[in-house]
Amino acid sequence: MANKANQKLKLLYIMEMFLRETDEHHTINAADLIRYLDRQGIDAERKSIYRDIDALIDYGMDIVKTREGKPGFYLASRDFELPELKLLADAVAASKFITEKKSAELLKKIEQLASRYEAKQLQRQVVVADRTKTENSATYYAVDVIYTCIDHNHQMEFQYSEWTPDKKKALRKDGAKYRVSPEFLLWDNENYYLVAYDEEAKAIRHYRVDKIVGATETEAIRGGTEQRAGLKKSDYARKRFGMFAGETRTVVLQCPKEMAGVMIDRLGADIAIRPEKEKDIVVRTELEVSPQFYGWLTGLGHQVRIKAPADVAEDYRKYLQNILDSYDEKAET
Repeated sequence: MANKANQKLKLLYIMEMFLRETDEHHTINAADLIRYLDRQGIDAERKSIYRDIDALIDYGMDIVKTREGKPGFYLASRDFELPELKLLADAVAASKFITEKKSAELLKKIEQLASRYEAKQLQRQVVVADRTKTENSATYYAVDVIYTCIDHNHQMEFQYSEWTPDKKKALRKDGAKYRVSPEFLLWDNENYYLVAYDEEAKAIRHYRVDKIVGATETEAIRGGTEQRAGLKKSDYARKRFGMFAGETRTVVLQCPKEMAGVMIDRLGADIAIRPEKEKDIVVRTELEVSPQFYGWLTGLGHQVRIKAPADVAEDYRKYLQNILDSYDEKAET
């Protein structure tokens, strides 16, 4: 005999059926709902089912009636469309800082946002070749601490690690704690970075989140207000190469016009570009000059050269010469 008390859950079960069992290619009808409700110990009549569907539509669910294929009803739209869920699944799979275990947990939660039929397509999306996942779940929780500190306007403390030649992690500064005022997180070259005001150095610094150990929120109010206010998220990663800081300079580069896309992709769409002679362009931008910037230039070969400033061009020439000299020395030995 059906449990009359379960009648209060009737509408919730019907909603669940639409969320999990229907999409554009899969419908349910009143008979399907009656059988499902019966398994839950709930009596239902066809007329009451239609009233409940109307109530869900009034509530805001985009339930559509169709006569194509199997006549019935289906949920036509959700908070996230399937292509959006595929993007989320790919992002989780591709993120190095999320462990395999946590990736699987997150994927299961993402699947709950689709019908069970569409969820199978999400499972096929998570295969990402040549992707090394971290084994340290602490990174996942460090991100949460960082955002909590930002929301509460509090400083945070942590230890910072690095790899040793014997492939072990060791704490920097003999395990002393860093105290910083976090400003924002950014993603660069497949790594998460915390950009923050270092309370000891009295300057802006950035830290790879996967190297942060034991992140904790403090009660102290964030410092470095003026320094943090001067930061621009859109410029921070663009001006740095490999997130290595250097002296900020206005640099002029000359290269073939066919490389305009390379320049814009790396330096941003707001760089100044003008034609030079018949086949070249000149690019003017502000960036931080560092060995990593020189390494990027080296990878582009002889087609790109520093036109100005002269001292930066000279430093780059010395950078290249030092590389050649190091090979000459090895050849002699």
